[in-house]
Amino acid sequence: MEAKPNVQATASRPVEDLFRRLEQLNEIGASLSAERDINRLLESILLAAKAITRADGGTLYLLTEEDGIKRLKFEIMRTQSLNIAMGGTTGTPIPFYPIHLYEKDGKPNNQMVAAFAALTGQTVNIADAYTAEGFDFSGTRNFDKKTGYRSTSFLTVPMKNHESEIIGVLQLINSHDLTSNEVVAFSDADQRLAESLASQAAIALTNRQLINQLEDLFESLIAMINTAIDEKSPYTGGHCQRVPELTMMLAEAAKGTKHGPLSDFDMSDKDRYELKIAGLLHDCGKVTTPVHVVDKATKLESIFDRVHLVDARFEVLKRDAEIELLKSSAALQQQGLDELSLRERGNQLEQAYTARLRQLDQDREFLRECNVGGEFMPPQAQERVRKIADYTWLDQSGNTARFLSDDEVENLSIPRGTLTVKEREIINYHIIATIKMLEALPWPKHLQHVPEYAGGHHERMDGKGYPRGLTREQMSVQARVMGIADIFEALTARDRPYKMGKTLTESLQILGKLKEGGHIDPDLFDVFIRSKVYLRYAEQFLEANQIDRVDESKIPGYCP
Repeated sequence: MEAKPNVQATASRPVEDLFRRLEQLNEIGASLSAERDINRLLESILLAAKAITRADGGTLYLLTEEDGIKRLKFEIMRTQSLNIAMGGTTGTPIPFYPIHLYEKDGKPNNQMVAAFAALTGQTVNIADAYTAEGFDFSGTRNFDKKTGYRSTSFLTVPMKNHESEIIGVLQLINSHDLTSNEVVAFSDADQRLAESLASQAAIALTNRQLINQLEDLFESLIAMINTAIDEKSPYTGGHCQRVPELTMMLAEAAKGTKHGPLSDFDMSDKDRYELKIAGLLHDCGKVTTPVHVVDKATKLESIFDRVHLVDARFEVLKRDAEIELLKSSAALQQQGLDELSLRERGNQLEQAYTARLRQLDQDREFLRECNVGGEFMPPQAQERVRKIADYTWLDQSGNTARFLSDDEVENLSIPRGTLTVKEREIINYHIIATIKMLEALPWPKHLQHVPEYAGGHHERMDGKGYPRGLTREQMSVQARVMGIADIFEALTARDRPYKMGKTLTESLQILGKLKEGGHIDPDLFDVFIRSKVYLRYAEQFLEANQIDRVDESKIPGYCP
């Protein structure tokens, strides 16, 4: 006896399939909302649409407008049976021109099905493109002729955002029957699912575009702050741009570490963005730093370099020495000395005068050299400054005055660089200002660590840094990364007012000593060397004469 087909089971298959696809649609909607990358989002939309409608191929267009001309731009193309994958993350460009929504005479381009859907907001469901009327499928036929493909069923769905604006078009080709796998027309259920997906996708895409625009605006505001710093001083603007680059290089190298204390360190895309923002803002407090301190290229510079005033005083002393010589010579003439004695005394006066001029010239040259900041000023040089300060001269009012003021002595005796202790405190205040400014902002959850990362780049691993005296254990890896990036950039920078940029070898020697002194993170320092982060940074930002051959075996404290 012939078995009767299970009518109930057969009838339930489409229902089960529909429920399965509805569940799939809900899952797709949740995943679309979580996607941050536009290209991956567009790919997810098209692949999801193909999956729930069992389509073999599909194209996603986005609506663009340039110079008042609206077009549908090909963004993603996929045809499974032909193994075609173009656009999006594939890196393969789509070689087709955008579809114009309007003809040259201004009439709507209703002949192209994708343009029609975008213009009218209506879904177009075509069972067979070769027999359909009202649309121009000549391009489709040419494609089929070249590839041997047979484009049959089309489902073209406009993508409307939450404001009912058309932002794109989703086009699906050749639906396959669930049982026979034959090409069939897209069903009403397919159409409703595709329309629902297109609506969700349009909202997710619009939201992501809005978020991206806000992020772009936010980063532009940061760039504006850094530009303001740059306009105040050309010596810090480059720093604000280079430190974030080096920070990300070292952070990625740390993430790639497979062994050792940093092997568990990881970063998501959100983590990367958070660190990038922190890097861009790490010196935003410098907007509060006076320009004359930031730009202090010499020890006596304020609004101008006061060494020229010191030069003028030396000229006064020379003039006084000459006047004293003339007075003494005249006095000799009045003493009635014999010619030999007169000549001898005159020679003595001339020699004393010449020695005095020589000493003044030497002292002036010495102070000029002191005025240029260096790595170290020995105590004997500082003592000589104080001795010169005790010279006296007649000031503009004719009063006897000390040759150098206390302020000038303090500045000319600075042991390192060009800043006094007070000026160094003014410079250091920028990190306190940075923390205050950043902590006052209402950061969203995915950026809540920005103040900590940005505010920790002057801390030390041994707790002797500033402003909070944090130890290594109290700091995040990201903050420690930024500390190394900030120091290395400063060592190699060639745009400082008081020094030339150091070579790689010189910079790594200093950085290694800082590691040994408990200043920087030892594990990150080793990654910095081992992963050649210093070299990749140098190739991008340093002058050729700074990139010397580095013998890593001679770098202090380095553990390969």
